[in-house]
Amino acid sequence: MPGPMPPPANVNGLAIASLVTGIVCLLPPLGMILGGFALGRIKKRGERGKGLAVTGMALSLASTLLVVAGFTTGTFRDAVDGVRDAADEVSRTRSTFDLRKGQCFNSPGGAIEVETVDVTIVDCAKPHDGEITGSFKITEFDTWPGDKPIEPIAEKRCEELNSAYALDTWAVPDNAWMYYYQPSKESWALGDRAVTCSFAAEKGKLTGSVRTDETTLDEHQAAFLKPMNGIDAALLTEPEADVEEDQGANVAWAGNVSEKLSGAITQLKGHQWPAGAQKPVADLVEELEAAREHWAKMAAATDPDTFWEHYDPAYDGLPADLGLKVRGALKLAVTPPEEPTGTS
Repeated sequence: MPGPMPPPANVNGLAIASLVTGIVCLLPPLGMILGGFALGRIKKRGERGKGLAVTGMALSLASTLLVVAGFTTGTFRDAVDGVRDAADEVSRTRSTFDLRKGQCFNSPGGAIEVETVDVTIVDCAKPHDGEITGSFKITEFDTWPGDKPIEPIAEKRCEELNSAYALDTWAVPDNAWMYYYQPSKESWALGDRAVTCSFAAEKGKLTGSVRTDETTLDEHQAAFLKPMNGIDAALLTEPEADVEEDQGANVAWAGNVSEKLSGAITQLKGHQWPAGAQKPVADLVEELEAAREHWAKMAAATDPDTFWEHYDPAYDGLPADLGLKVRGALKLAVTPPEEPTGTS
C-alpha cells in the first residue's frame, strides 16, 4: 500500500512580495531585488513560486524603465512639481479666522473688509493686503448679541493689540489702517468667539512687515517708544466738550497727560542710553519737563480761565517733532505719518 503523499512545497514569501511590488509599482527596483532573492531560495529549499518571482521581476523592470524615462523627459519632475505646488497652495490657504499673529495675507480681489475663507498666507516682504496683529475671544456675552454690541469691544481691543504690535507708529505706512474680523451669527452658533485684528491696506498693497514690538526692537528703541506712545495716547483722549461744558472731564484729561509726562520723564532719565542718544534724550526731557508744568496747572484748575491760560503753553511746550533727534540716534523711523492710523 503506497504511503501518504508528501505535503506540497511552500510558496516562497519573497516571490509573493516581488509580484505584489511589481504590480503596484512600489519602489520599482525593489521588485527585482526581491525576485532575485526568491529564485535563489526556491532552488535551495525546493519551494514553489518561481513563476511569481519571474513575473514580479519583469513587472518591476518595466516600472523601473518607465520611471527612468519619466525623469529623463521631465514628465515625472513636472508631476512632482505640480503636486508640490498644489500642496503648498493648500497649506497657505486659510480663513481669516485661522490666521495667526505675524502672518501676512492676500484676500481674493483685495476684499479685506469682510471675513473670507480663502485668504492666502504670503511672505510679508512681498506685496500683501494685510498683516495679523493678534486675536482675542469675546467673553462678555453668553448668547449671540448681534454685530453692534461686539464692534466697540473689537475696536478697543484691536487698537490695543495694534499699538503693542507696532510701537513705532512712524514706521506704519499711511495706507495701513486697522481692520478686524468678528464672529458672525452663524459662526457664533458653532462656538466661534474670536476676533482677529490686523493692519490692512486701505488702498493698494502693503510691502514689508509693520511689526515693531519687543521681538524686533532693541532695548533702547523700546525704552524710548513706550513712554512717548503713552503721551500720544493720552493726548488723543481730549474730551469733545470744552472745559466750560464739562470741566471735570477736561481737568481729568489734563491730569492724565500730566501723569504720562511724569512717567515718561522718569523712564527716560532712568535708562542707560547709548552715547549717540544721550544728548538728544536729555534735550527731550528738558522740553517735556517744561510742558509738564502747564499740564499740571491745567489739571489743578478750578475755573475755565485758569485752564485756558495754560492750554496753549501746555501744547506748545511739547516737542513738535516728538523726539526726532532721538529717533535718528536710535535708528527708528524719522518721517512722521501724514495722518493717524484709521479704523474699520
